[in-house]
Formats: sequence, structure tokens, C-alpha cells
Amino acid sequence: MNSNDSTLNLLSDLIKFESVTPDSSDCQKYIENYLSALGFKTEYIKYGDVQNMISTLGTGAPCLIFVGHTDVVPPGDLSKWKYDPFKLTQDEGMLIGRGAADMKGGIACFMSAVKEYCSGKDEIRGSIKIVLTGDEEGDAVNGIRKIIDENVFSVGDLDYCLVGEPSSSDDIGDVIRNGRRGSITGHLTLHGIQGHVAYPEKAKNPIHLCSHVLSHLLKIEFDNGNEFFPPTSFQISNINAGDGVDNVIPGKIDLSFNVRYSTETNADEIKQKIINVIESEGSKYDIKWKHSGEPFLTTEKEFMNICKESIKKVTQLDTVVSTNGGTSDGRFVAKVCNQVIELGLTNRSIHKINESVREDDLEVLKNIYKNILDRVFSSQ
Repeated sequence: MNSNDSTLNLLSDLIKFESVTPDSSDCQKYIENYLSALGFKTEYIKYGDVQNMISTLGTGAPCLIFVGHTDVVPPGDLSKWKYDPFKLTQDEGMLIGRGAADMKGGIACFMSAVKEYCSGKDEIRGSIKIVLTGDEEGDAVNGIRKIIDENVFSVGDLDYCLVGEPSSSDDIGDVIRNGRRGSITGHLTLHGIQGHVAYPEKAKNPIHLCSHVLSHLLKIEFDNGNEFFPPTSFQISNINAGDGVDNVIPGKIDLSFNVRYSTETNADEIKQKIINVIESEGSKYDIKWKHSGEPFLTTEKEFMNICKESIKKVTQLDTVVSTNGGTSDGRFVAKVCNQVIELGLTNRSIHKINESVREDDLEVLKNIYKNILDRVFSSQ
């Protein structure tokens, strides 16, 4: 694949950068050079070891911001990959490479769409901003979250936000996201008394205690959800106790859990309900919380309809609007922009060995993005 302006070759070039979180500087420089030729001005904002880029074309309203990330998850065991994960490879209609779906493919499609949209125009009515971070797959502390927390953008600056995460399920545009659930992770330690298994009366088994606590935690009804979100869910992700010795009652047990919650509740209410259950058992405990983000929801229809109409125009699909799935950087932008939509490639292979996208899907998504640009700036 030779370097040219096609979406395919853009993606091929982006995949070559081994931009495992947070190392994205070379990849972002490549994107800056491409956008500079279209008239974009780029600034870099670095927080800690994370580089973020903001590229802007035009001024004023309407302002459409495209949000994405140039970092990728590690490839894992290279021997299990069919091809070099950092060399985009065509294989029977599929494009294989780390980041092909999540989410360098989406970035390449938007870059290509912007180039087509700008072709033959001296200027645009309004502005396009492309904001990319190297910290989405990692802790997500010094990326989009930090940009918003540092008030780089204020309420009223951004009219529409398009997040290029892989939102589609089977076909491009079959699903878009107008919100995401909030996420809280808890790391709980229940303390018992270590002892010999032959003398349980002289010990206090934290594993047995944990079974009682878990049975009650799993019965908590946080809420019933609403028309946009399913009921809040509680899931155990890890349990560890003992040191592998058969005849010792351990002194403690560690467990981790995650709560994905809707707009019907909040982080403080969730934490209190969980603590109430733990304390009802009367045992000593320690707990640490990690709050990854509040839920967000776009209820305004204008940009949602623009996206749905563009998908219909290009694919003939009637898209499903959903809040399912994990978290994304859209949750941070939603603090300053009330119309946030996620629309990207399919997510069937993200984070997997041999991550891939259909080659034809690049053209489809690029055309959808181009149609969105046409509609947003249609009065020009």
C-alpha cells in the first residue's frame, strides 16, 4: 500500500505507529501534517506523559468537534497474530492491525471526509475541531478528561460532538450511542482472623464472611433504569484469598467489583448502599473507590437526527440509538456540550488478537462522516 490520500492508505500509515498508551506523539504529528495542508491549525497540550492535540479549521458557530484517541492497547502475544499487528494487512476483504477498529480506522475516515468536504472551498461557515488524545485506553486521566477539567472548552463553545469510537455492531451505522452509563469500581478487603483449618473456632474465615456479604450485595436494587438505560448492574470482577496452603484459614479476602449505573442514581447513593450491606455484617473492612465517570445522555434530537439521516442516506439502514456498552471520552465532553453522539466502525474485534475491520467499511463510514459535515454546515 503506497501512501496517498485514500482512507485505506491513511489507515495503513496510522497503524505503522506503535502508539501503545500513552506514546502517541509521532502518530499525532503525522495527523497534524495532513490536516495542516487543509488549513487546520494545531496546538498540543501535554499533561504528564500524555500528549493531546487540538486541530481547528474555521471560527465560530456552528462548531463540530470530532473526538478520538491515537493510543492503542498492547498487541499481546505477537506469536498469536496472523500478521505483524503494526503493519496493516489485507486478508480476504478484511484489514488486520492493532487499532484498525479502535480507533485509528475512525480517525482515518474522518480525516478523509474532512479533506473531501474542504475540497474547492475557500472557507467554511463555522468551525471544525479535531481533538485527539494518547490517554483513552489507559487511565484516561490526562487526556480528554483533563482538557475538559482545565476548561480548555467552555459551555457554549461546542455545538455538536462526534465521537469516532467503534459504536457499530454488525454493519456501519446500525447502532449509534447517545449516552453511556457511569462506572464505579470498588476494591474491597474483608478482614478475618487467620488460623488452622482444624480449629475454626479459633479463627474467623473471611471467605465465609464474603459469601454472606456477596449474597446481599447481589440483591441490591439500585434502580429500575429508564427509557434510555437498563437497571444499574453490579458485577464481581476478581476475588483473591489465601496463599495456596490447604490447611490455613486466610486472614483476609480481597475482591473487586464494578457498578455500571444509569441517570436514575448517582455515585454517592451507590457507595452508601454498598457500605450499608458490608457494615451490616459487622466485620472489619477497607474499601477503595475508583469513579471512572458519570453517565451522560443526549436527549436533544438535532444532531442525533443529522447522524441518523446521514446513515440512512449512505446505507439505507434505520439506526438504533443506544446507551449500551462501556465508557468513552464522550462522558467528559458532555459536561460542556449537550449533543454528543458516538458513531464509528464495528466493535466485534476491538482489543482482540487480529483486530480487524472490513475494507469496504472504511468507505461507508467516510461517506457517512462527509454527509454529516454537509448537513451541519449546509447553510453555507
